[in-house]
Amino acid sequence: MSYGQGGPPWGQGDRGPQGQQPYGQQPYGQQRPATPDWEALASASEARGRKRRWTLIGGGAVATVAVAALVATLVVRANSDDPKAADPIGGVSSSSALPEDTTAPAPSFSEVAPPPPPDPKDFVSSAEKDKAPLTALSLYPGKKLTVGDRVYAKGALHRTTKCASGTQGALGQVLTKNGCEQLIRATYRRDGVAVTVGVATFKTADVAAKVKEETSGNVASLAGEGVPTFCRTTVCRSTANAYGRYVYFTVGGFTNGDNVTKQDRAVFTTGDDVAEFTLRQIHRRGVAQASQAAAAQ
Repeated sequence: MSYGQGGPPWGQGDRGPQGQQPYGQQPYGQQRPATPDWEALASASEARGRKRRWTLIGGGAVATVAVAALVATLVVRANSDDPKAADPIGGVSSSSALPEDTTAPAPSFSEVAPPPPPDPKDFVSSAEKDKAPLTALSLYPGKKLTVGDRVYAKGALHRTTKCASGTQGALGQVLTKNGCEQLIRATYRRDGVAVTVGVATFKTADVAAKVKEETSGNVASLAGEGVPTFCRTTVCRSTANAYGRYVYFTVGGFTNGDNVTKQDRAVFTTGDDVAEFTLRQIHRRGVAQASQAAAAQ
């Protein structure tokens, strides 16, 4: 079906299919909505913004006043004589970590250093300090001497104030002229080797050092207690040393009368062990007397 030039069969006031209005047209009897007053809306929005800012500013001022009041309260409490007012908020005391009395004087220490402990050698270097009793048995106690795995049986002991009587060769003369006070001798033996040690005492360490340098001859071997006479007419090994006011000598060899050679290490070892033991015994005397002196201070 075709339409004429007048358009569709319904009029301008009629609705098209399904009640739809023709495109681009408004229904009759209705007006267009009025255009909004944009200036009025902008003025109202600005007024509301100003009111909101004043509200926020007012709230901040109230918070500032509250903080200032709290600080003022704490300052007043800190300066108050009331013990309760001094407590911080929450009732927890901050004074528990402080010392009870901060005005107490600090501890003081003496600037004078304590005296050093006495030197043991000082007590065995002069007769004036070396006052402890000295006998053959106190110097060489017991029945044997053990050094490592070597055990030596102790033989005879002898002490005399006539020092020259226990010597051989020119040693007696050296001891006498330097004022020897006493001579103590002891013999030790092991596996056919015997060594006699002799300890002579003098007034001072200087005299003892002089005697050591002037030594000639040797101490006489001491027989007895199972040890035959030895080292009287045979070649033997001898030594001389000094410690403090003490000079100690050794003479060692074979009990069967054989001469000692450089290859006879047993004779050298025995003599060294006995000499070392003697030195330690003299030093122990010094240690004991130094300890007594320190305790008396």
